[in-house]
Amino acid sequence: GITHEAVQEAVRKQYRKQGESYMLKNIAEFSAQTESGELSSHQAVAVLDCMLEGLPKAGRILLVPPDITRCYSYGGVITSYLYHRLSRDAKVRIMPAVGTHRAMSREEQIRFFGEDVPEEVFLYHDWRKDTVPVGTVPGAYCGRVSGGRYTSDIGAEVNRCVVDGSFDLILSIGQVVPHEVIGMSNYTKNILVGLGGRPMINGTHMLGALCNLETIMGNTDTPVRAVFDYGEEHFLRDVPLAYILTVASEQEGRTALHGIFTGASRQVYEHAAALAKRRCITQVERRAKKVVAYLEPEEFSTTWVGNKAIYRTRMMIEDGGELLVIAPGIKGFGENPEVDGLIRRYGYKGTPYTMELMENGAFPGSAMVPAHMIHSSSEGRFTITYAVNPEYVSQDEIGRIGYEFMDVKDALARYPVLEMEDGWQEMEDGEEIYVVKAPALGLWRVMGA
Repeated sequence: GITHEAVQEAVRKQYRKQGESYMLKNIAEFSAQTESGELSSHQAVAVLDCMLEGLPKAGRILLVPPDITRCYSYGGVITSYLYHRLSRDAKVRIMPAVGTHRAMSREEQIRFFGEDVPEEVFLYHDWRKDTVPVGTVPGAYCGRVSGGRYTSDIGAEVNRCVVDGSFDLILSIGQVVPHEVIGMSNYTKNILVGLGGRPMINGTHMLGALCNLETIMGNTDTPVRAVFDYGEEHFLRDVPLAYILTVASEQEGRTALHGIFTGASRQVYEHAAALAKRRCITQVERRAKKVVAYLEPEEFSTTWVGNKAIYRTRMMIEDGGELLVIAPGIKGFGENPEVDGLIRRYGYKGTPYTMELMENGAFPGSAMVPAHMIHSSSEGRFTITYAVNPEYVSQDEIGRIGYEFMDVKDALARYPVLEMEDGWQEMEDGEEIYVVKAPALGLWRVMGA
């Protein structure tokens, strides 16, 4: 029987600090979180309402949510609520932070944001055409934060509407979860990559690859995060930008929200990341001989995004083991023809092979692709098998990119993962496997690693 007003007041008392951003430095921060269980929609709305009360009046507002590949982020629900609340008095537009991903279809918009958010309010970010340069992160700085592994300048570009005065207020909405390039996803990444351009996307992906995925995953402060911090301090000072960050998980095909954090300072990210470390990192007692991961077909249609099944589980797979990725929705490799063609041509065949290709000029202007290829290889340590629909992707195509092939029907018959629990499972014939049904939502590693 708790009232909406009572929840709002409880949230105000629970967490209220001054932000440290520039344009919105005086707004208060609000959050709600739980160490066990989940927050209600009522609690989430209370936090959002508290935040909105403290924001300056704006006639033109841009919402920057994740796309359908973050379907368990709670970002769709938040975006829908904010759109309906804010559009009463302002012109509101929605630009998903797609980065290099393809544009969302109308069907995906409806599934993620709801059919009552009209199609005409959506804007698409084209990372190749819609950006303007805002500055350069010096190579000396990159070398310092990477221990000398990466010493080139990294140019920063963002969608022109972020900096040209098109909007009086920009609300960046996203999920904090372990990430292979940056350590913990979101916060400034949502703008500098999600609405960014080729130089930043290429540079930070390669920086992360050269610094080694295993040293980055699940960490709050990493070389790539330091580059984004530099970008925000030097290039986004005059952008009226605030953040809404969630920590969430998947439970029986729905989103379980564990925390929501709002404000304009780095503290918002730090608090969300601290909760994500506790809720989204699974420590297993020993390495697994075989991991079976499942990619939901509505969420994953390419290996570019589906290979999170590799990034997030590789730290728990033993040498000589196998990762079986059951991926009924995979229809290709890259999110656009350029990237898809490069993956088909060169495949996922390890760091030495990929770096030699790069040194020979195989990836002009596309360093993010070899970085992705490095992340997506087991370096010969374990076998990667993709179980796909052969009507979408053939056995020959899977083999040519460096993976083993399995028909998805055979894989699901052998491992009915949708009917299984996450974690250790023993099959009827005695085979032991470890099941991961939502690899994009966490990180699995051996205790002490």
